[in-house]
Amino acid sequence: MTITNRFDTVSPMDSRFYGGDPALYKALHPYLSAAAAIKYMARVEGALALALADVGISDKATANAIASAADRITAQEVAEEETRTRHDVRALVNVIRSQVPDEAKRFVHLGATSYDIVDTANALRYRECVDRVLVPTLAVLIAKCISIAEAEADTAQIGRTHGRHAEPVTFGFAMAEYVSRLGDRLEGLRLAARRLPGKLSGAVGAYNALALLAEDPRALERRFLGSLQLHAAPVSTQIVPPEGWTDLAHSCVSALGVMANLADDMRQLQRSEIGEVAESFGTEQVGSSTMPHKRNPVSFENVKSIWKAIAPRMLTTYMDQISEHQRDLTNSASQRFLGEILAATTYAAGRLASSLDGMRVDRDRLKANLAMSRGAIAAEPLYILLAKYGHPDAHEAVRRLTLEAERGSRSLLEVATLDNDLREYLKKFTPDERRILERPEEYRGLAAEVARDIASTWRERLKGILPE
Repeated sequence: MTITNRFDTVSPMDSRFYGGDPALYKALHPYLSAAAAIKYMARVEGALALALADVGISDKATANAIASAADRITAQEVAEEETRTRHDVRALVNVIRSQVPDEAKRFVHLGATSYDIVDTANALRYRECVDRVLVPTLAVLIAKCISIAEAEADTAQIGRTHGRHAEPVTFGFAMAEYVSRLGDRLEGLRLAARRLPGKLSGAVGAYNALALLAEDPRALERRFLGSLQLHAAPVSTQIVPPEGWTDLAHSCVSALGVMANLADDMRQLQRSEIGEVAESFGTEQVGSSTMPHKRNPVSFENVKSIWKAIAPRMLTTYMDQISEHQRDLTNSASQRFLGEILAATTYAAGRLASSLDGMRVDRDRLKANLAMSRGAIAAEPLYILLAKYGHPDAHEAVRRLTLEAERGSRSLLEVATLDNDLREYLKKFTPDERRILERPEEYRGLAAEVARDIASTWRERLKGILPE
C-alpha cells in the first residue's frame, strides 16, 4: 500500500506540521522527503560516473549515459526494486543500470560502497536545505525581532528575574536579546551545514577498491566531491565521521531552544495579570471548546511544544557517534530522523515569525506594570550612589530602608531623606542622579542604545540571506 493522504500518516510532522502547511511542504519536500533522498543519491551516482570519466577510467559518453539515467529514475522504481533486493542503494544501482547501454553497466557505482553514496547525498541535501530553506526562514524570524526591537527600543518595561520585578529595561532591549541569540544560531547552522563532509573511500575507508582503479584515489575523491561542492572527510571508515551530523542536529536543537525561550517569554507576557503583549487572533478562531471568551497564546505554546518533542532527539544523535570498528548498522534507522529535526526547526521558525508579525504590544500595560514597582526599584541606584559617595555598607543600609518603606506609606527616597545617617551622602548626589531616584522608571541604563545597536548590526548581517 502507498500512502497518498497526509491523514493516513502516523507522524504529526507529516499529518499536521510539514504535511499540513502547503508552503512548508513545497519548500522542504525537494530536500527532506524520501523521494528527495533517492534523487540526491542518484545525483551522486551520476557525479561518480563523471568523475570516473574525468580520470580516464571510463569514457565521457558512458559517464553521460549514466548521469542522464540517474536524472531520470523515480523513487517508485527504486522502491519496487528494493522489495526484491532488500537493499536501498543496490536497488538504486540496479534501476540506473537498467536504463543505460550494456557497455556502461559495469561503470555504475564502480569503486563505491553504499555509504559513499548515502553520506555524500545526505551532506549535499541537508546543506542545500539549510542554505535554501532553513536559514532564510530563520532570517525572516530574526528580521521580525529586529523590527520590534527598533520600534520598542524606548518603550519602558519592568525587567523580571526569578519571576519577580527587578529593574527597568525596554521592550526593545528584551527583543534585542533574541535578535542576537537567534543570529548567532543562524550562523552556527550555516557553518554546521557547510562543514558536512562526503566520502569516496570504500567499504572500510582505506580506498581499497579505488586503489585498483585510480593511480591517486584521494585525488579522484576530491574531484568527485568537488563537482558537488563538498569536501572530503580527512579520514573515514565505511561512513563519514558522525560528528558532522551531531553538530548539525545540535545547531538545530539549540536554535529551537532559543525560539522556545522567546515563545515562552511572549506567552508569559500574555497572562491576564500581565497583559503586556497579545497574540493575533482570527475573527473565527476559537480559544476553548467550552469558554467562548478565551484567547489563548496557542502559536507561542506550539513552538515551545515542538522544542519539547525535538530536543530529546539529541540523545539519539549522540548515541549515533558510536559505530563499532569500521561500521555497524546501529545508526541506519536512527539517522534517518535527522531530516525531521531540520523540518521541525524550519516549521517553528516560520510559526514564530508569523506569531510575532501579528503581535500587539500594549504600552499602557507596560507602563502600568512598571509603575507597580517604581518605589522599590529605586533601591539599586540608591545603594550604588551611596557606595559611590563613600558609604561603608550601602547595601545593608538600603536593605533596611526598603523594609521600612514597605511597612509604611512613604517611598524609599522619602525614607532615605529622613535618615540622619544618609543626609550627608545624599547631598553629594548630582541633579541627574537625584532625578533617577525621583523617577526610577527612567533608570534603564543603556537598554535603548543596546537594542538599537543589536538591531542595526543584525539588519546589516542579514543582507543577502533574507529571501527577496
